[in-house]
Amino acid sequence: MSRRSLLQAGTALGAWPMLAGAQSAWPAKPVHLVVPFPPGGTTDFVTRLIGTELSKTLGQPVIIDNKPGAGTVIGVDFVAKSAPDSGNFVTVANSFCANQTLVKKLPYDTTKDLRPVALMGMSEHVLATHPSSGLKTLADLRAAAKAKPGMLSYASFGNGTSAHLSGELLKQQMGIDLVHVPYKGQGPALTDLLGGQVTMMFGNWPEFRSHVQAGKLVALGMATKQRSVYAPDIPTLAEQGVPVESNSWNGLLAPAATPDAVVQRMNAEVNRALASPTVKAAFEKGGIASLSGTPAQFAEFIQSEIAKYTEVIRKGNITLEA
Repeated sequence: MSRRSLLQAGTALGAWPMLAGAQSAWPAKPVHLVVPFPPGGTTDFVTRLIGTELSKTLGQPVIIDNKPGAGTVIGVDFVAKSAPDSGNFVTVANSFCANQTLVKKLPYDTTKDLRPVALMGMSEHVLATHPSSGLKTLADLRAAAKAKPGMLSYASFGNGTSAHLSGELLKQQMGIDLVHVPYKGQGPALTDLLGGQVTMMFGNWPEFRSHVQAGKLVALGMATKQRSVYAPDIPTLAEQGVPVESNSWNGLLAPAATPDAVVQRMNAEVNRALASPTVKAAFEKGGIASLSGTPAQFAEFIQSEIAKYTEVIRKGNITLEA
C-alpha cells in the first residue's frame, strides 16, 4: 500500500471514533418521517415499512406524518424549513424533481434547502382504464381520442407527480388530447378510476394488480422498457409503438443543515432496513424494487430526474403555482 493510501486510511480510522460518537448520540428524541401524500399509496406504504424497521435500530420512536397537498409542496416545505435538529425527514417521489420546473414559485430551493439521504423503493407503472371505457389497447385509445377530442380524461396523484407527467408524455407521443384530473394522492384517484369517474390513469402496479386481475380495471400496457417480471402477460406501451416509461420512486431527504454524521447514520440504517427479511419480503410481494446507495448517488439521481422532467414540462408548456 502506498504512503498516500496509508495516510488516507489512518485519517479515516482516526475520524471514525468521532463519527461513531456523533452517530450514537443521535437520535435523542423521536424521528418524524413526513409523507407529502395521503395514507394509502405506495409512498406511504414504503415509508411506514421502512419506519418500522428504523424504530428497531435508532432506539427512538419513528413517527409517520402525512402532510399532503399542493403536489407534495406542503410536506416538502415543512421539512425544508425544519431545524436541523428537529428529527424531521421527508419521503419524496418523482414530483419533487418535477416541481423544480413545474412550479413557478416554490417556497423552498430544491437543491439548497434539502439534502439527499437515501433512495428506498421503486414501483413500475401500468396504464389502466375502467372496463366501461371499452378500451383494451393503445390503438383503441388513439381511435377514441381522435373521435372525441378532449372528452377522455386521465387521473394522477396530483399536479407534477409522475402519473401527471407520464400522461402528458403519452399525449405528446400519441398526438391526442386528454384532460388531466389531479387528485391528492393515488388512493382517491384510484377510487374514482374504479368508479368510472375518470377514463384512465398511470398507477403503481402493486396497488393496481388485484384490480386488474379481478377484471375491475383493464391494463392498456406496462410503462416499462421491457415486460415486467411482475406482470409478464401485459404488453408494454413501447411494444404498442409508444415508448413511455414511468414509475414511482421514493427517497428520503433532510433539512439542508442536518449534520453529515446524522445523514450518514440515517443512510446506513435505511440501507440496513432495505436488506432486512421483512422489507425484502414485503417488497417482493408488492412488486417494489429496492433502491439503495449513498447520499451522493441519490443526489446524482435527483439531478437526472430533474433534467428528464424539465424536457416534458417545457415541451408541454405546463406551469403550476404551489
